[in-house]
Order: sequence, then structure tokens, then C-alpha cells
Amino acid sequence: MMEIAYVCEWEKRPKVNHCPSIPLVCAWSCRNLIAFTSDLKNEEDDKDLSHMIHIIDTDHPWDVYSINSGHTEVISCLEWDQSGSRLLSADGEGQIKCWGMTEHLVNSWECTQSSSVDGDPIIALSWLHNGVKLALHVEKSGSTNFGEKFSWVKFSPSLTLFGGKPMEGWLAVTVSGLVNLCRLRGRVALADIAFTSGGNIVVAATDGRSSSPVQFYKVCVSVVNEKCHIDTELLPSLFMGCTTDPGRRDKYPAVTHLKFLTRENSEQVLLCASSQMGSIVECWSLRKEGLPVNNIFQHRSPMVAEKQPMILKWRILSVACGYVVLSPTSRNIALRCLWLMIILLFSGLALAFHDGSIQILHRLSLHTMGVFYGSSGSSQRVGEEPAIKRQRAGGPTLHFKALQFSWTSLALVGVDNHGKNTHLRHLLFLLEYCMVTGYDWWDVLLHAQPSMVHNLLEKLHEEYMRQNQALQQVLSTRIVAVKASLCKLSSATAARACDFHAKLLLIAISSTLKSLLRPHVLNTPDKSPGDRVSEICAKNTDTDIDKVMINLKTEEFVLDGPPLQSLQQLIQWVGDFVLYLLANLPNQGSIVRPGFGFLQDGASLGMLREMLVMIRIWGLLKPGCLPIYTATSDNQDSMFLLFCLLTKLWLCSGDESHPQDADKTLIDECCLLPSQLLVPSKDWLPINDGVITKIQSKHQLRLQFGKPYTLPGVNPNAQVEVFRSPASRRMDHLRCLHLGISPTEDSKACTRCGCVTMLRSPNKTSAMRQWEQRWIMNCLCGATVSARESE
Repeated sequence: MMEIAYVCEWEKRPKVNHCPSIPLVCAWSCRNLIAFTSDLKNEEDDKDLSHMIHIIDTDHPWDVYSINSGHTEVISCLEWDQSGSRLLSADGEGQIKCWGMTEHLVNSWECTQSSSVDGDPIIALSWLHNGVKLALHVEKSGSTNFGEKFSWVKFSPSLTLFGGKPMEGWLAVTVSGLVNLCRLRGRVALADIAFTSGGNIVVAATDGRSSSPVQFYKVCVSVVNEKCHIDTELLPSLFMGCTTDPGRRDKYPAVTHLKFLTRENSEQVLLCASSQMGSIVECWSLRKEGLPVNNIFQHRSPMVAEKQPMILKWRILSVACGYVVLSPTSRNIALRCLWLMIILLFSGLALAFHDGSIQILHRLSLHTMGVFYGSSGSSQRVGEEPAIKRQRAGGPTLHFKALQFSWTSLALVGVDNHGKNTHLRHLLFLLEYCMVTGYDWWDVLLHAQPSMVHNLLEKLHEEYMRQNQALQQVLSTRIVAVKASLCKLSSATAARACDFHAKLLLIAISSTLKSLLRPHVLNTPDKSPGDRVSEICAKNTDTDIDKVMINLKTEEFVLDGPPLQSLQQLIQWVGDFVLYLLANLPNQGSIVRPGFGFLQDGASLGMLREMLVMIRIWGLLKPGCLPIYTATSDNQDSMFLLFCLLTKLWLCSGDESHPQDADKTLIDECCLLPSQLLVPSKDWLPINDGVITKIQSKHQLRLQFGKPYTLPGVNPNAQVEVFRSPASRRMDHLRCLHLGISPTEDSKACTRCGCVTMLRSPNKTSAMRQWEQRWIMNCLCGATVSARESE
């Protein structure tokens, strides 16, 4: 079943007209970025706008970034690489351009490489395979072991360097048959590219006539003496089934679509033939079959009789027909994001028809799994009767000219000529898949209802704790990021989102501070200095911070002054966080507030104790790096007091299976903290204006490119405003710096969580550079999508 999540369209301009002859192209990356082209034309100067490439982030669809590609002909292909950071574009003149992010920003792109086959239009384009393939076993989705649900498949790269390292590159097929598919080159109208586990490339090609064979070629790419060599081999071909049926031989004269089922499955292909009266879709599979041997040869050669020769042969699996209604085109272009609900994951095939409908078919049987009616925005499951019979409109009909699934197949984007409850287990399975692969999970969140958030959090944590220790360590930060994004979907869990966001920053600061420690002798022991700090602090339950320091080797903490001073803002954040946590301990009984999740989190409280000890030692070497507190008494030892109270709280949560509530004595001592130290306000969550929190009501949103959307009369972040500082204060959330009311420095913002940070570093020390290197490509929330903030 499908529903429209939002519709984002261009602002209607009187001098911009729609050109129906221009095809539209769309591509969806693993980072949930969508690249698409338009078919607009400026009537005033007859300027063709179809050479523009538009890139959007699905959570901020109004922030469209348009690239003047420089292509001289209509763009025919768009292809993302497997990391989602580079984009290939090709046109009808044979030009291919590679686009890359500038400074890893989604709204800043530049052409990094290009190639050209002059005058030979490109009809198929693909990146070479890098040999990385993770198999997803849907039948084992109920297993508790991630190793059984997901497994790495032996898959050879298309082209390798010395030592087997995959070589980057791309492959294109042109109208004239380049790559040299055969000795006698002929016209190629449609083509598609797939890869085999042995490192070979398979190209399917047809001249566009259903009466002609669909040819398949094996392409081998190699580099010899710094020159690229391409060898091709003809594979078994096929004729479409509709041409062999006398009753339908002339009914579908043109082949309009040719697609492999997946880019890593060259043994199954989908073909579509059409006419003005309708279309037919055929699913073919390549199988090994025994070759019959005449009895004469069997008697003369007993070996032939024992082992029957095998050949590869294409067999048709299923056929689906559809009636196509041709209609005039409209004068606008829109981008529609639909959420898709399929019981059998990754088994759907989307077909768009000229009457505006989209049918979801099973990829092998081609049985209809669901129908979406674009004109009315309604959907229908198989076997259901529509509530209202659709009437054929006499005016222009909206229909989709390009469709593209997300990488998890849970969302579908359609570019048109107009400018429900998923099983909890399936969502959990896909969230785990995104955790293991590193794919963006935005499209999975589309299906998570606010009422499902709590159960998803509990189930996700249970599955995570069942994994081995090594895998838990690898996924430790990613699962916290997934939990934080889930909690933002419901107002009831907004405070927990604050806790998870703070925990991500806490883990990052802790690992950075520990990495500064160096052993005082060259022969390094089995445990690093950071591990020894953790071990000693875990064993020593003394509430006196100075007594804990005695057991540590202070030589490992000797650092120069500049590195320590440059990290003062991170150290200040740790000190403020401990103070806020303890001062609000007595207030946690009434409502769930930020920080509640830390009160019984022994691991996080222990991490805070370790950092206070390290900061105390560094303060003896460089007093300027210590956190600054405003005390009511001049002789108040603030860190000594905070460590004492933190240790008592940590001891209460020592047993994770049976944590204890803080005793009354500790609560009374924490009640006195505001009268001893000034408790700072905390900016818990950055402001996130993404669309994911606005479409949970399942009401269709109408958006416009270039104009941010807010719900009428409703603050989209009202449930978490209480956890934020005033809007006038600008923060660098990653450097923990106040930027002022009107910052002059260029900054970038994460399009998922809203974290803001400066593009240029104000510090030049190695310690601060080490911290900033963490956030060049990734955000604190795990997202890899950031955009430069506008003035």
C-alpha cells in the first residue's frame, strides 16, 4: 500500500513552459539524496532548462540545489556511486561528467572529471563494482544474530589494482554499440548494466523493436601497461514472448524498458513493450538446462550418456499486461515522495502508467501487490474494492515520467509531469540493516508511527545486546544515533532524544581525551593508558578525586599547554553537563526531563568520572584548561564536590540489571548545589526543521522548491523547545562554542539533526584538529549530509 508523503513543486512562472518531448531522469542515493532533471523551457529566450541537475535531501526537499551541468544535449543518465557522494551525468552528445561534493556539503557541487564520446548518445551508465556486497536474508529476520541476518558475499570487483584493491571508474553504453559489444556494431536504443560475482560485467541491449532479439554480452575490463582493455563475449539472447504469439505479434511493436532485476543479478531481466493501446511486461530468467543428445552419440561415447551437456537458456517466468491511457501533458513539474508498504521486503516492482496510477508488482510472478492512483492520492490493496469509483477526467492527467526506489525499498520517489501499518519486525529488521551497512535510515523512519517508537527502542536495544562484544563496539555509536532519530518522532520521547544526543557527544569527547594519553615507555603494554584509566576508576569507588588520582601514572598525562588549552570548550561542556545532571536530580520525579536517561546509566556515569579525573590531573599542569564555575564561596573546590556526588550516583547504578534509586541523602546534597554553584542552561537539541517530523500524521504535504515549510499555526518543534536555549543564541554544536547573535563565520548545518558548526577552524593545534577531523564527512548524529547555511 502506498500513500503520498509530500509533493514538492516549482513555483509557477509565466515565462517557463513544459516541454513534453524531454525525458526525465531520477536517481536516489544511499544517503537519501535525490538527483533529478526537469523538462522546463524558458519561453522568453527559448533557453532549455533541461540541462540543469537538481539535487535535494529528502528531509529538506524545499532546499533544492541546481547545477548548471554544462551539458549541450538533454541529460539521459544519472547514477550515484555506492557511497552516495558522487554523481555521474551523461547526455545525448556523448558527454559524461562526474560531480563531487565540495567540502562534503550537499548544496555545493563541482565537476571533478569528465569524458566524452563525441556525437554518440549515452543510453546506459554505471559505476564499476567495488566488490562490496552485503546479503540480506529476509527469511532469517527473526534471528537474534546479526551474522545470520546479514552476511558478506564473495564478490569480485570489476577492475582491480595491485593487491586486489578495487579500481574506481565507470562504464557507458552508447547508441552505436560502444562499449564494442560485438564485431558488427549496430544501433542500440535501450541498454542496462549488471555485474557478476566473478568480476565480469553483463550488458543487455536492444534496438527498440520487439521483433528484434534482446542481446546479452559479457564485458571484461582490464588494465595492461596503463591502458584499458575491454573484451566482450556474446551470451545467449532472447526474443520477447509477445512476438512469438501470433495473436500479439504486432500489438506491441516497440520495446520501451529494459532493466535487470538488480545490478548484482544478471540472470533475471524485465522487458516492457508498448503501443498506443497498452503495454506488456515480461520477466525472464537465465537457467542451466540439459542439452538432449541423440542416441547415436550416447552409444558411441558412454561419457556423454553419463553426464548430460548443460547450456544456458532464457526462460520466461511471468507476464503482466496493462492498459495505457494517453493524455495531454501539464505545464508544471513536481517531485513526489511516497511511502511504500510491502509485506515481502525488496520484492516489489513499480510500474507507472499514463493514467497517473502506479502498480506494485511482485518482481518474479508480476502479480499485482497494490495500486496507487496519482490523480486522487488514494491507494488500494489487492482484493480490495475502491471506496469511490474513479471517473476519467476530461482534462490533463498527471502521470509520472520517472520513478526510483530508495536503497531500502521503503520509499519511492516519482517525478511527474505536473511539476499502513508495517510490521514492527520489518522496521526493526531494516533499522538493523542500516546500522550494519551505514546506509541512511530516513526512509525507514517514514513508517515509524509515534506509538511504535517505544517498542522499537526496546526491541532494538534487546537485539543489540545479544550480539558479540566486538560487534557491539563497532555499532555502539550508530545505535545511539538511530535511537535519537526515533525519539524525535514522538513528543513523549523528546527528552530521551536529548539524552541520546548528549551521549553521542559524551562518547566522542571521551575517546578524544583518552587518545591524547601516551605511554611513558616505548614498549607499550597490553592495555593503553585510556584503558588503564577506565580500569582503575571502575575498581576505585572512593568519592575523593585526589585519592583516585594517586593510583594513576601521571607521566602519561603530560601534555603541552596549547593542546590542553584548545580543548577547554570540550572540557567545559563536560563540567557543565555533570553540574546540570546533579543539580536536576531532585527534579526528575515529576516529569521526564533531559538527563533522566543518565541517572541509571552506569556506563555513562563511569565515563564522566574518568574524564573528571583526567581533567583534574591536567589542571595541575595547565590550570587554564579547567572548567570554569561560578561559586558562592571563594574556598569552594567545585570539582571535588561534583566528583563526590557523581561517584555516589554512579554507585547507585552500579548493577545495570537492578539499578537503585538515589538515596535521600544524595538528593538532599544535590538540592544544595544551586546555592553553591551557578547551574548553566543547556542547549540540548539543535533546531531541526526536517520534513520527517511533519509527515507522521500521514497527511499529504504540498511543498515548494525554495520555500521552507512550517505547519500553519503550529511550531514543528514545540515539544522540545523547552530543552533549547533562546533562538537568538547561535551555537557551534560540535566545538561547543557560542557564535553570538549574528556570526560572521561561514557555517554548515546537518540536514538530519540540525547541528551547526563552522566551516573553518579557529584553532590550529593538533589536538583540536584531531577533534575536527571526526566531523568533516559525518555529523554527530551519524548522518553524512550537511549543507552550507545561507546568509
